[in-house]
Amino acid sequence: MKKVLIFIAILIAIVVVGLIAQNYFKTRSKTPTATINNYTFKLEIAKAQQQKEIGLSKKKILEKNAGMLFLFERPAYYSFWMKNMKFPIDIIYIRNDRIVTIHKNVKPPKNPNESLPIYNSKESADTVLEINAGLSEKYNFKEGNEVKLSL
Repeated sequence: MKKVLIFIAILIAIVVVGLIAQNYFKTRSKTPTATINNYTFKLEIAKAQQQKEIGLSKKKILEKNAGMLFLFERPAYYSFWMKNMKFPIDIIYIRNDRIVTIHKNVKPPKNPNESLPIYNSKESADTVLEINAGLSEKYNFKEGNEVKLSL
């Protein structure tokens, strides 16, 4: 009887360790996402300053439900421009998980010598999300919408 109880205890321990390991690896390999109005975007995160300066300018295209997220340490008025960009985007400024400003269908420069407009938010922001142009309109994103980030 003792051997049966020890065997059951070992079996339970193995199952528990397996479940913990499975959950650990599932969360570690999870792709970061942003969800607005039940639409989810797979994210690339610009963490380092150099990544923030380059942004999406190295890409030729962006997958339909993909985006780049810029995280900042504190809320402020962060400026964006379209230097070296090859496709139009929507720029969404976020503070405290709410949209504060949306710049829709921001076009890339027509030529390298073109003067580039600077895009800012109406209010200070702590996060900026860039997605393909037209999706903010298509999905009816508005200022005040909640943004759920899963990083």
